[in-house]
Amino acid sequence: MRLAFTLEYDGTDYSGFQKQKNASTIQECIEEALKTITNSDIKINYSGRTDAGVHALSQVFDFETDIERDSKNWINGINSNLPKSIAVKSIFNVPHDFNSRFSAKERRYSYVIYNSKNKPLFFDKFSYWITNELNIDEMKNQLDMFRGEHNFNSFRSSSCNSKNPIKKVSYTDIQRKNNFIIITICANAFLQNMVRIMIGTILDIAKNENDLCISAILKKEDRKFAGKTVPASGLFFLGPTYPDKFAIDSLELELFDRLRI
Repeated sequence: MRLAFTLEYDGTDYSGFQKQKNASTIQECIEEALKTITNSDIKINYSGRTDAGVHALSQVFDFETDIERDSKNWINGINSNLPKSIAVKSIFNVPHDFNSRFSAKERRYSYVIYNSKNKPLFFDKFSYWITNELNIDEMKNQLDMFRGEHNFNSFRSSSCNSKNPIKKVSYTDIQRKNNFIIITICANAFLQNMVRIMIGTILDIAKNENDLCISAILKKEDRKFAGKTVPASGLFFLGPTYPDKFAIDSLELELFDRLRI
């Protein structure tokens, strides 16, 4: 049988999700926990390869197993062998052809900005502190220009190995509540650092540090015209969406509520 799980984590102290040599990763922690409770080496599939310092509210992973356990025992067993910064939330029985990565239709990220003159003492690990006054209406105008299918070469890191820079952004949103600004972007796939460069560019434009608009920067297809890569601390992977046939409720949308603001 094949099982899929939703997972959340604080990515602050990890070198990303994907397993790496001589580095602490989320994947390594999960597979070690699974080995402890199953006495077997299990390699997981996962929906999104989050970078170092990036958080997740609903990462999805799956694996094949012959071991029979009820849902509660699977979740409790894995969680009891994970660090406090990682937690499994739910479990689903899925068809054998399901793959957390390749079955996903879209993925959604949100970026948290703390916009205040005062330092966000209790939210420092989960936001990017900006003291400049920001025009939300102008930021929304720029953000909306990302919608549709574009070449995102201007918004990828120099180390990105993806062969296809064409991505389709289906949804964008920006909301402000008190000192918090949350920018959300949904696309079929993302390039390395793409969201963080998109946010950095919008902020540069909002602070009058870049004279080009987003549409013009997209047409340049050159990283040097886009803005800075903002810190990983403010980025949250909200999760993927899947075709209805898989019956996986994997998307976490209430980031404002989770931040308790």
